[in-house]
Amino acid sequence: MRLGVDFGGTKIEGALLDSQGEIRMRLRVPNPGDYQGAVRAVGELTARIEQEAGARAKTIGLAIPGSLSEVTGMVRNSNSTWLNGKPFLQDLKTLLGRPVRIENDANCFALSEATDGAAAGARVVFGCIFGTGCGGGLVVDGKIVEGANGVAGEWGHLPLPWMRPDEAPGAGLVRALELPRAMALRHRVQALVGHERGRGG
Repeated sequence: MRLGVDFGGTKIEGALLDSQGEIRMRLRVPNPGDYQGAVRAVGELTARIEQEAGARAKTIGLAIPGSLSEVTGMVRNSNSTWLNGKPFLQDLKTLLGRPVRIENDANCFALSEATDGAAAGARVVFGCIFGTGCGGGLVVDGKIVEGANGVAGEWGHLPLPWMRPDEAPGAGLVRALELPRAMALRHRVQALVGHERGRGG
């Protein structure tokens, strides 16, 4: 059994999957909007799902806004700002007592669509999320393109053309835009079009 958790800005939803990938139990709860409350909410959601399904997940994966720093392990660049600078992964591992993985939510979405969703079979997939926050994930040849900060497909923090850098949402991110640098460093590509020529959307 595996448990997947979509950690959104307003809700947290979990789904327990069996070895065939079938959903055994699914549950959604409100996101309390503060760090300690969110850690507790994931723990309580996990316990409720497992109790109602009568099964325990061996592993738990979370899709979150933002990403984890490879240096500190702390959350960074999340639109749920109270996650930033916090040891979310370590706190969840301690609370849940089993392996936990965390990945950017837009990366998860894009990989899912590239694997067996609407974009299955496409070589390059760019997926956009429009929710409490906005973001994007990029998948090339079935693998997430992460870039230097784990969010190479990110577009939700881009400033509007008339904004000064200090007025942009998440001020300072203007200097750290991922997509151009990620594509140049990882794939030596000068430009990426939204779809492959001849493949359609």
